[in-house]
Amino acid sequence: MIVTLTPNPVLDRTLSVPRIEFDDVLRASSTRLDWGGKGFNVSRALKALGRDSVAMAFAGGGTGQMLRQGLDALGITTDFVEIAGETRTNVVVVDQATGRHIKVNEAGPTISAQEHDELLQRIRERVQPDDLWVLAGSLPPGLPIGFYAEVIDLLQASGAQAFLDTSGEPLRLGCVAQPALVKPNVAEAEELTGQVIDSPHDASRAAGHFLDQGVEMVALSMGAQGLVLASASQAVWARPPGVSVTNPTGAGDSLLAGIVWALQQGLPLAEVASWGVATGTASAMREGVSVGSRAAVEALRLQVEVVDLRDEN
Repeated sequence: MIVTLTPNPVLDRTLSVPRIEFDDVLRASSTRLDWGGKGFNVSRALKALGRDSVAMAFAGGGTGQMLRQGLDALGITTDFVEIAGETRTNVVVVDQATGRHIKVNEAGPTISAQEHDELLQRIRERVQPDDLWVLAGSLPPGLPIGFYAEVIDLLQASGAQAFLDTSGEPLRLGCVAQPALVKPNVAEAEELTGQVIDSPHDASRAAGHFLDQGVEMVALSMGAQGLVLASASQAVWARPPGVSVTNPTGAGDSLLAGIVWALQQGLPLAEVASWGVATGTASAMREGVSVGSRAAVEALRLQVEVVDLRDEN
């Protein structure tokens, strides 16, 4: 079983405008709603690849109901802890003239101690040995900063694997709990390691910071430069083909879904990296917070170049 956990889910509203102009009234030429949050994005991309998952989250109010209904319509099983607060809405404004965008994220509702405890109990009841859990996104107000570390300890004590995709102090504390995989981007890795990352070799060295803490695998995403995927014995750089990027929002989540899917197939590290990059690239080529089809991912995967970084050293 694959379970995605999104403590701070969101309704993503994408507005396309002819051009972003400050101090003016802009009129949207199109509007799109996506059932978002990093874990939800992973579940959606896994569904496109043909793999089911359960999406867990806190959810509240009318927005929370919209998320449940939207994921249900996509065929994704949900397990939500109902909260008193209203689930947040994020807004993306896309400049059609340049393809650039502005994204504004709300902090999210405050989670009570009782709601926190209820989610942990749901996890205890659901987790099984050999499950793969993706823990993703920011923490809403009210949750302890070590929440992810707490969940990782719980999961791995039950024989499940935990994959962590977050930032800042929750990422640092989560690494101490030694998850099976972490997926920082360049900015997140630079913040934690204090190292400048300008190249795949820089990324490989930065991955060592996480591996030294007992993390089994590091997926360091580098945007248009692709992905460095490293374990204790191997490091590869997967470089995406040149494509026209429509909206990169959510592409990193799709990349993680491709990694999860490939690992569950038992593929070697180089192929895992290529599937991850192809899935993320397929997402970036689409409008809104969207995912590519299985056919699109397979076509792109054939164009991904994979370099063994350890062989080059």
